[in-house]
Amino acid sequence: MLVCDAGEGVDQTPAHDIHNPDLLRLMDRRFATVVEVGCSSGALARAYRRAFPGARYLGIELDPGYAGTARQSCDRVICGDVENLSKDDWASLFPSDCWVFGDALEHLRDPWRVLRAIRQDLGAQGQVIACIPNAQHWSVQARLAAGAFRYEDQGLLDRTHLRWFTRSTIVEMFQSSGFRVDKMLSRIFDEPAKERFLPAIASLAAAAGLDREQALRDCLPLQYVVRAVPA
Repeated sequence: MLVCDAGEGVDQTPAHDIHNPDLLRLMDRRFATVVEVGCSSGALARAYRRAFPGARYLGIELDPGYAGTARQSCDRVICGDVENLSKDDWASLFPSDCWVFGDALEHLRDPWRVLRAIRQDLGAQGQVIACIPNAQHWSVQARLAAGAFRYEDQGLLDRTHLRWFTRSTIVEMFQSSGFRVDKMLSRIFDEPAKERFLPAIASLAAAAGLDREQALRDCLPLQYVVRAVPA
């Protein structure tokens, strides 16, 4: 995940050695070239290349240590900030068929600009696949109600998140960047504590003149996994 400029002294989100199966699920065909932003240790690259041997897999990773590990699984890893790549490094990532952001877009200063730049150089059959935390999750709403919006080392309130998205604003972000979301998966986990808060969320939606059922559906996913294609 991209969270800071290398050498700034701000801790990275811990490297993970387990890939997100829902990301891999949407990477459901062989691409000639995949670019993963925030490739961490290369776990997703390994899983994808097991499923589709021979695919060219490129990574972008801010942390030098993670980048070194990811090079064992990727054809090439650029150690740097995707928002500040040189023209030569950016050009070297194209042509490409699929760009992957596994919990990375929320760490960028201007994810809209990055997506627009990708759209400009991506072919008509290209795809962007991303996993994005849900800021409308019931636990975030409960914390806001208690005035307890405190940053944490990981999770929905990861202190390194710079941007916050809901289901509807995820769709808007891709639309405004020249894409169309053609698939969206909700990552919902077993969270028994939610039952105490769902009636209050439904009542709040009704008081605001909103659809109660939609509000309840939108507060359950911890993350969304989306596939976007050129509009």
